[in-house]
Amino acid sequence: MPGPDTISPQQLSRLIGTADAPVLIDVRMDDDFAADPRLLPTAVRRDYTRVADWASAYDGSNVVVACQKGLKLSQGVAAWLRQSGIRAEILDGGHLAWREAGGMLVKDAAFPPRDGKGRTVWVTRARPKIDRVACPWLIRRFVDRDAVFLYVAASEVPAVAERFGATPFDIDGVFWSHRGDLCTFDVMLEEFGLEAAPLRHLATIVRGADTDRLDLAPQAAGLLAASLGLSRMYRDDLAQLDASMTLYDSFYRWCRDATGETHNWPMPGNGRS
Repeated sequence: MPGPDTISPQQLSRLIGTADAPVLIDVRMDDDFAADPRLLPTAVRRDYTRVADWASAYDGSNVVVACQKGLKLSQGVAAWLRQSGIRAEILDGGHLAWREAGGMLVKDAAFPPRDGKGRTVWVTRARPKIDRVACPWLIRRFVDRDAVFLYVAASEVPAVAERFGATPFDIDGVFWSHRGDLCTFDVMLEEFGLEAAPLRHLATIVRGADTDRLDLAPQAAGLLAASLGLSRMYRDDLAQLDASMTLYDSFYRWCRDATGETHNWPMPGNGRS
């Protein structure tokens, strides 16, 4: 059983992809990372030898530290963070245990360049509806929790991408965009290696709503209606994105935990007519 400052892969997997997920720090040795250059969802790599220099960046955060086996490196880094007043736990068994438990892993090679603060920066067309909200949700919940999103006029996306070092998405002629019948959300799942049944289920709903194929999933019409409503409630695209995070959180949790649950009230035979 995990100790008081340890979290099991099973416990952590229930938090991944939710608004309550902890900050994940990967402190594996370079050789171990080179042997499997994949990260836990939203994890950032940090040099354990410089923990005294970067610890303060996590003030006020809940942190989980992962090394290769959950031994000396994560133990030492987590202890240093705790003495700095930061709540820090160790991933029991480390990266190896997470992988053996079938936990989601993100391909590091798929990451776009990061800015000077270590964030990925993305740019797309203004006035988002489906894909241009679903993709930022996916990135912030499973890839880069600090990612920056720029919404600009459609005609200016390529120039903004070039001038500001941003990665364009969901526009014609770029890597991160529709491919055949797949929408950009589908493409991101594939490229980042996010193979998980709840995300694949959600991708079908997003694709149905985004490509006017509402027959793909009964929930696609509801996502489309809610998304169009939100787009009319908010003039500011970033405010709309913030409000939509809860919408996608709820669809993800339904896909993960509640697809078998039904609701029928009043029940037949309760005296009502």
